[in-house]
Amino acid sequence: MKILMVLTSHDQLGDTGKKTGFWLEEFAAPYYIFKDAGVQLVLASPAGGQPPLDPKSNEEESQTADTRRFVNDAPAVAALSSTRKLAQIVPQEFDAVFYPGGHGPLWDLAEDHHSIALIQETLAHGKPVATVCHAPGVLRHVKDSRGQPWVKGKSVTGFSNSEEDAVGLTDVVPFLVEEVLKQNGGRYSKGEDWASYVITDDLLVTGQNPASSAATAKALLALLNQK
Repeated sequence: MKILMVLTSHDQLGDTGKKTGFWLEEFAAPYYIFKDAGVQLVLASPAGGQPPLDPKSNEEESQTADTRRFVNDAPAVAALSSTRKLAQIVPQEFDAVFYPGGHGPLWDLAEDHHSIALIQETLAHGKPVATVCHAPGVLRHVKDSRGQPWVKGKSVTGFSNSEEDAVGLTDVVPFLVEEVLKQNGGRYSKGEDWASYVITDDLLVTGQNPASSAATAKALLALLNQK
């Protein structure tokens, strides 16, 4: 089994002068769910190389057993530092795609035509795609074979308006994940703020927030094991 994990290359938090990127827990938890299940992993990003880490996700209060395991895992750190360029990825080589969140994807992956094409081709070939927290925003421009938003009529979740408001970035982000999913016809729902909440609908797995990372990865594996 081979899964592609796609990370952001964007490190600027709007016009705030602060840094952003991917959220460490949202990468580390799925990474080890997959690795421990014997999955072959390939990491990619728009620019290739080392993806930017959201510095807040590296603060002590954001650490988990998985993030601590990652920091001490030299092969994993090396793999993250040398992601492949998204433009060089061949979608047919993978059984599924997983997108960790962080605010970065809202700026680059949501608009990246290679990312959009990757998701569309993966889904069109009957293979699942999973996204967590802010990463459901990468579905913003993804269409089905009829040119309709892929999320239209599907049950989905993602970082909620109330969670974005709680971190004070409602007026900073280029769009709100919850609003875009609703505007595209998705049947959006959420659990309690900051609690794990994951939805699987057909080939799409979406998780609400960082606490949902491991459960989102497990849901993706469950889909793959059904095939």
